Amino acid sequence: MLSEATLAHGRRTMTALLGVDALFRAEGDGEGLAVVNLDTSGEYAADPFASYTDAQRCFEALRAEAALLPEADRRAYYDQLCHSTLGFITWRERGLSFERQLRDFLHVDAQPVPDAELDLLQAEMRTLLDGMGYSGDLRTQCAAWEERNRVPAEAVPEVTCELLSAAWDRTEERLMRIPASKDDGMRLTPVTGVAFNARCDYLHRSIELNTDPILTRPGLKHLAVHEGYPGHYVQFKLRETMARNGEAPADVLLSVVNTASSSVFEGLGDAGIAMLEWMESDDDRFQSVMNRYRAGIGTGAAWRLHALGWPSERVADWLRSRSLVGGEGWVQNRIKFCAAPARAVLIWSYWWGEPTVAAAWNAVAKERRPEFLRYLHGRMHSNTTVGMFA
Repeated sequence: MLSEATLAHGRRTMTALLGVDALFRAEGDGEGLAVVNLDTSGEYAADPFASYTDAQRCFEALRAEAALLPEADRRAYYDQLCHSTLGFITWRERGLSFERQLRDFLHVDAQPVPDAELDLLQAEMRTLLDGMGYSGDLRTQCAAWEERNRVPAEAVPEVTCELLSAAWDRTEERLMRIPASKDDGMRLTPVTGVAFNARCDYLHRSIELNTDPILTRPGLKHLAVHEGYPGHYVQFKLRETMARNGEAPADVLLSVVNTASSSVFEGLGDAGIAMLEWMESDDDRFQSVMNRYRAGIGTGAAWRLHALGWPSERVADWLRSRSLVGGEGWVQNRIKFCAAPARAVLIWSYWWGEPTVAAAWNAVAKERRPEFLRYLHGRMHSNTTVGMFA
């Protein structure tokens, strides 16, 4: 159980983050800094900051207070959260280089994924595809794999809903009881022309699925887990439940972009299939490596656009030359994602998140995993604190 000091700190952090969110929205950013607020009753009011300078003073004080919290992981997390928010404030007031945004917002290395790591992932894909009997160069093999596993557009809703149902059942059988009935779960909303592959709109219980890219059954399975169970829906449901029960700090009610928690938030979604032990075939294994590869080339695209200053068409050509599946629809949604200044660094969270969460999960003995899941969902985490479970 967390200390009262930490629960009180979480309440102050909650209202302060809402205050920064209000300042950012006043600049005209429609999605804001806090993209999800589970406090639907309005229990927590935003701090009425008159300026970013006021917000900076508040977060400097919160950072000093965090150093006195009794739990080591909470001292580390709230220190990093304050660092992220102070970096965000500096960016809005005076500007911040793309490299500094990566270091200050996400606390990750300020560089794209190296070509050598992308080459290793391509080699791993090649080995899997060779073993499945695909011939030709890697691009030819990937095209054949994609065609074989492709789900026709008209069948995407049915297939995705089937996979969501199976993911819910498997989560309850192998991980935890979800504190809701199955009819509270997510429904599918097909969308086009958007800057994401899929998005969990938890408050409306809707998964917005971009149907522009070519979609495959293994890819839809990954999305059902990532956006649904035990991914984002379960994350939000458990945070909401534990906060209402007084078991979690109030700031778990917010999903904040450009912050220390971003990588773990995405990592909990991407590690879901392994946590469910649902990697059933080489097709699933190929999809897992492809997800990692796509996250890597996403960082390369964002780096070229924002750090190197390439024009967007040149970046699109580079991404097109490296992408192996998904078609033009995938290339275009990645370019839209990378082009948004307030979201561009977030693409690094997909690269860092899955291995960070997977390493922490694998380090915990099976008999302690129920306790670890409460640790994961009952407090916010950074890449540092997710591995501090003791």
